[in-house]
Amino acid sequence: MPSLDLPVPARALAVGAHPDDIEFGAGATLAKWAAAGCQVSFAICTDGSKGTWDADADLHQLVRTRQLEAAAAAAAIGATGEVVFLGRVDGELENDRETRSELSRWIRVLRPDVLLGHDPWKRYRLHPDHRAGGFLVCDALVAARDPHFFPEHEVAHHRPSALLLFEADEPDHAEVVDVGHVDAKIAALEAHRSQYESTMFIPTGDDPDGEGPRVGPAGERFRAEVRAGTAEAGGWAGVAHAERFRLMPTDR
Repeated sequence: MPSLDLPVPARALAVGAHPDDIEFGAGATLAKWAAAGCQVSFAICTDGSKGTWDADADLHQLVRTRQLEAAAAAAAIGATGEVVFLGRVDGELENDRETRSELSRWIRVLRPDVLLGHDPWKRYRLHPDHRAGGFLVCDALVAARDPHFFPEHEVAHHRPSALLLFEADEPDHAEVVDVGHVDAKIAALEAHRSQYESTMFIPTGDDPDGEGPRVGPAGERFRAEVRAGTAEAGGWAGVAHAERFRLMPTDR
């Protein structure tokens, strides 16, 4: 049986390769913690500039749109911390020294009790940003916790008490969530309106007022899929609804 429910952290930092990855991977868990008083922060590694099927899209505008959507999604989760954009080019994320330094600095500044990110060891993962983002989180944690990495930060080192990897290849931990937390996850995902067609497979005609997929079969299908995912994870954990993770020690 998996372990269930970490103590609610005072601070949590979730790291995603793209805008919306955090919400897909851990949105209900973060909503639960935020409602219990946790200061939730987001760090988004890339600019989301490839997140459209429109070959003629204005990519500068898309980047700005995705930043605004990410902020709205964090608000829907109930996050009261920072929403940090590392600004690497979508599809070209690398776990290089500069990016690792920047993320480790944010870990030291924000001092999360729990750090969350992609599982970089997930088999058959296609998207390179998800692989790179997962290794980036792990390596930045090691750098942030030890005082002799990046002394130029002039910020005290910090070791989170736990690392939760979402989209886990071999999950061993569940965070129990309720229907309200799942609804917050859905609301956060629906804040990413630019992604309806390419990620959520909701035709733009399903959003006639520009305020989210309030009507239409594709919007309802997407919501049902999210609820089914947390119900399936809940069944795995022996509860009604949950999100699954790999719980990693931070001292190895």
